[in-house]
Amino acid sequence: MSAEIRWGVIGPGRIAENVMHDFAHVPGARAVAVASRSPERADAFASRHGLDRAHGSYAAIIADPDVDVLYLATPHPQHHALALAALRAGKALLVEKSFTATTAGAHEVVDLARETGVFAMEAMWTRFQPAVVAVRELIADGAIGEVRSVQADLGVAREYDPLDRLFAMELGGGALLDLGVYVVSFAQMLLGTPERVLAAGSVFPSGADADAALLLDFGDGRTAALTTSLRNALPGQARVFGTTGWIDVLPRFHHPATFVLHRTGAEPETITKPPAGTGYAHELIEVTDCLRAGRAESAVMPLADTLVVQDVLGQAAEQLGVRHAEAVDVL
Repeated sequence: MSAEIRWGVIGPGRIAENVMHDFAHVPGARAVAVASRSPERADAFASRHGLDRAHGSYAAIIADPDVDVLYLATPHPQHHALALAALRAGKALLVEKSFTATTAGAHEVVDLARETGVFAMEAMWTRFQPAVVAVRELIADGAIGEVRSVQADLGVAREYDPLDRLFAMELGGGALLDLGVYVVSFAQMLLGTPERVLAAGSVFPSGADADAALLLDFGDGRTAALTTSLRNALPGQARVFGTTGWIDVLPRFHHPATFVLHRTGAEPETITKPPAGTGYAHELIEVTDCLRAGRAESAVMPLADTLVVQDVLGQAAEQLGVRHAEAVDVL
């Protein structure tokens, strides 16, 4: 590993554009390369962001000896094949959420990461937001007693287009993989592994889920009530209820700046902790620090948590009659 952690980007889409701006806030890390199956897109992205190299294939960047870690930002079903190829090549990984399109695919990637000892982490930026870190610390300190339930919603109103990434099954379309991953991961972070998953919702003509309501049963009466939608906008709020108070994470909870702590018998406390940059810097710093320290996993976003989240999403999709599959012939 070089003194400077050298990053490569696979999939120069909208989210990768946003992430690139935050490398300015990551000490000891530099984005050096990008890959797209369209050489023209790769060239344009590289020139916009001052990258050293643009690769016209995914295989080329995986083989690039001057890249230490790959940020994987292609559509969900492509993550599985690309992650396996990258891990076999010894490339560390930051994989956009959702981690894969299927539970089985996630297990394969995690198994190989553990077998090879190569670092891999899901890019769940929410866990690294300073406001969310503060929420977790307060809960750990007993600020609201024992956490008994979580509510969270995240939804957008999108015009149905069967060719669009959000609605096309071959591109991992549907509310669950795109937005539901946030509400499920937030609940999992605070409550662990559910014993039961109950899902209700509706499906677009393409077969992708349009909206979903999930009830997660964690045993002993602990629950999460989660809502996600591509059909209508939702506030993007989260609430954490404990035995001696509750916390409101103000919209949008998946990259919040402010939350309100309600302790029983006390005045509400409003706490604001804005993110650095546009909010992606914190997960980039985590990966960079883990690689420098020789860690194979993040303690904040461990692979075991990713597997629980992926399993919940898979169970919900199955109950809605949605059938996701991993892409083949990606490289």
